Amino acid sequence: MTEYFVKGGPFMWPILILFIIGIIISFYKLFALLGTGKNAGKLMVDVKKAIATHGVDGALKLVQGGKPVEELVASGLKNLKYGIDNVEKALVNEGGIQLTYLWGGMVWLSTVVALAPMIGFLGTVWGMILAMDAIAAANDISPSIVAGGISQALLTTAFGLIVAILIQTFQNVFQTIIDKRQLDMEETSVALVETFIEMKTK
Repeated sequence: MTEYFVKGGPFMWPILILFIIGIIISFYKLFALLGTGKNAGKLMVDVKKAIATHGVDGALKLVQGGKPVEELVASGLKNLKYGIDNVEKALVNEGGIQLTYLWGGMVWLSTVVALAPMIGFLGTVWGMILAMDAIAAANDISPSIVAGGISQALLTTAFGLIVAILIQTFQNVFQTIIDKRQLDMEETSVALVETFIEMKTK
């Protein structure tokens, strides 16, 4: 692999830098997202029980973990005294904030996915230009000159695509996790509003 990297020429270095940046962000994002999970259904059951036995203040003590669903429920509970309409607005606002947090850093992964193959293609074009110059200087189209130049040119494209594929895989996994968190927040918001309406009608 090291030999191929050296043969690929100077364009391999920016591709390597993009790979390192992408991997660092991916592992950071992976651990960050795994720490945002919460059983939304069980949380709502516990919150309803806490409201019934200890009131809103008691329920607030259950949602101090800092996870997106917990922050959402806490926002709704804090605004209950201002009415259902304000609760709904608070849930929408808090949901937007939490989604922004969940999507944080994803744009950099998209940048790596886009730039790595583009730099690889640029390296290939540059390598082909050098190969043509070598042929012109040798005044001979020998197989060794052509094959060596083309091989060097294609290595940058190969490495660029490998980097893009790996980081895109991470990105797809993260998007799946974020979609699940968003669904949990939406379902929790509906369940929380319904709970508050039931409380008002009793």
